[in-house]
Amino acid sequence: MVKTPKESLTIFTDIVLPGESNQLGNLFGGELLARMDRACSIAARRHSHAIVVTASVNHVAFNNAVPIGSVMTIEAKVSRAFKSSMEIYVDVWIEDRESQERSKVNEGIYTFVAVDKFGKPIAVPQLEPETVLEKERYEGALRRKQLSLILSGKMKPADADELRKLFIG
Repeated sequence: MVKTPKESLTIFTDIVLPGESNQLGNLFGGELLARMDRACSIAARRHSHAIVVTASVNHVAFNNAVPIGSVMTIEAKVSRAFKSSMEIYVDVWIEDRESQERSKVNEGIYTFVAVDKFGKPIAVPQLEPETVLEKERYEGALRRKQLSLILSGKMKPADADELRKLFIG
């Protein structure tokens, strides 16, 4: 079975409240990470139709603060599926209070693994990207996975074919 990224699309919209903020009046980073993790979890579950667990937070960019009172939207969808793991790309947007225009403030890349009721990894459907952005994220996912495997000592740099292509051509 092959699925598309839009089938896993998860969108959360919420308002940032004072109890969720730091001393500068901005959303706590940990609160943002938790919300992003939940959105990614739902996207992974929608793709796999299975129990999913967070395997890693590969990248998070806190590019801009999210002030109290902001209407924040988190959008997550699977960017690539491997054997039992899925990379989920998540974008965070806020709306301007006056114009209601959206601006991207943060993004992240999470990896989830589908498991059975005993916690053993299970196969997930493959993914077929459709849009230009989905195709870019799909292609980059293999390089990101190889880099992660090298850094964790699970892959030798010489075996990282996709990464080598970046430097050798």
